[in-house]
Amino acid sequence: MVRFDSTVLLQEDHDWRSISFSNALFTIKYLLEARARVILVSDWKEKTDSRFHALESTAEYLSSILNCKIVPTRCIPFNMEGLEQMDALLCENLSKFRGEVSNSSELAELLSSGVDIFVNDSFSQSHKILASTVAITRFCYASLAGFHFEDSLYNLRNASETSKQHYIAIIGGANLCDKAPALRFLASICEGLVFVGMMSFQIMHALGLPVPLNLVEQGARKEALDLIQVAKDRGIPILCPEDFWCMNSQLLGQLKIFPAHGILEGWIPVDLGPRSLDEINTLLTKCKKLLWIGPVKFKLFSPSTNGMSEMASMINEQCAVDCDITVVGRTACKAMMRGSSSIASLHLIENACVLWEFLKGRKLPGVPALDRAYPFVIDWTSVYCKPAQPLFVDVGSGNGLFLLEMGKRRKDLNFLGLEINEKLVKRCLLSLHQSRLENRYFMATNATSTFRSIVCTYPGEVVLVSIQCPNPDFNKPEHRWRMVQRSLVFLQSDVEAVAVRMKEQFLRYGRGKLVLVSNLDDIEINGRYWLRENPFGVRSDWEQHVLDRGAPMYRLMLTKSSSGE
Repeated sequence: MVRFDSTVLLQEDHDWRSISFSNALFTIKYLLEARARVILVSDWKEKTDSRFHALESTAEYLSSILNCKIVPTRCIPFNMEGLEQMDALLCENLSKFRGEVSNSSELAELLSSGVDIFVNDSFSQSHKILASTVAITRFCYASLAGFHFEDSLYNLRNASETSKQHYIAIIGGANLCDKAPALRFLASICEGLVFVGMMSFQIMHALGLPVPLNLVEQGARKEALDLIQVAKDRGIPILCPEDFWCMNSQLLGQLKIFPAHGILEGWIPVDLGPRSLDEINTLLTKCKKLLWIGPVKFKLFSPSTNGMSEMASMINEQCAVDCDITVVGRTACKAMMRGSSSIASLHLIENACVLWEFLKGRKLPGVPALDRAYPFVIDWTSVYCKPAQPLFVDVGSGNGLFLLEMGKRRKDLNFLGLEINEKLVKRCLLSLHQSRLENRYFMATNATSTFRSIVCTYPGEVVLVSIQCPNPDFNKPEHRWRMVQRSLVFLQSDVEAVAVRMKEQFLRYGRGKLVLVSNLDDIEINGRYWLRENPFGVRSDWEQHVLDRGAPMYRLMLTKSSSGE
């Protein structure tokens, strides 16, 4: 299943030179050429373009740009048998399903019926929590990023990095109050901020310059002053336009240039003036990294002025002098593409909302929902004295006492603890260093997303995985673990519902590769059978605490089935 980006593929006037457009096409074509059976899903605004009023016409349009046969379907769950006779299915517009915006598990499960791999290529929706981008990943064996999503994410991160000096941000648009956290972040990493939209009037007003109050954003004075203080503390300039082209509110065809602090009553700014553009051009000649986010846009527009086009031309000239340029927002990206002969050298992000959320320090839900690799190369020879020994992995290793004791008893095994709490991991590693223990190691990571990429690089065999007393939130589907390919899995909890849920999840997503191990001395609790004792002879600290208070532990062991080899 591919969640494609309708803001890229279903544009009224897309540019075939656009990197976003070509990457979005390539994601689908790549899968089709690999003979995958593909289901396409997305949401789109039917009113903006008559071509997309009906599902059938949308499928016809996608068929034309992908050069393949895409068949529309309104049936959910999908009829998978019919996919052999076509290239791809197109699902009904997701905006028609209420469960989409509420991240409905029910809708996600219906959408994922029969789906093995989910590919999210809808980067413009990555800042939202949707059933088709977040909840659906709970029901698919693998969840990956498409080429457009991956490239856009790279551009996003690039905009927040400060590897190059003389980093300048040109900021257009309005709503300073909402964007204040992001603006403060930019002020902390850039060598200068240049405001070219409606926010510039709020900045000038906060600086004490006379500007028409009807152009000032109400309730944003404190945020503007805080931003100015951050820039002052770092010693970086905040520049606002020197002059504007203005239009008479009574005679809309009449244009005149006014200095920024001298706009007369009845005149409304429509574009940047020549002095403003000259100042920006002078600044650009010195910068090595540039971010342009948001349009040069004011309350009125005049077709007789071309400030945005002139600024785009100035920025394009910087491509020739090895300037790292990121352009954000559909209007700004289109302006750059119209006058650029070197689009490949630009980083283009067409959806500004995603970048603003990212710069505010907020998580993009669509990103962590995908499977992720462990971000570091693991040198197993430096981790273990004998890296080829069989490996025992304890997920959620906590304070590490269980693994530390197991390592003493079984010198023939290596032990790896995966724990999300970095402070606990640091304590465990300190204990290892002080005691010179060579068959135990701990990593700070979220095993939900990194487990597979960690263990697949291990040079020996992974013989057992344990999950002991996890947080009760494991009972929620989004905390499902995907570790079903190992030889043995040991699970235990002091909460029966959690233990039952873990068993059900592993058996379900094991797809017949795992079976429950039964012993004659299993104990019955509430009609279910559980292991009587911990098979390792070593109890975790929480396990011991539970038993000391007389409460039961719910334990089970899963092993690889003979048919699952």
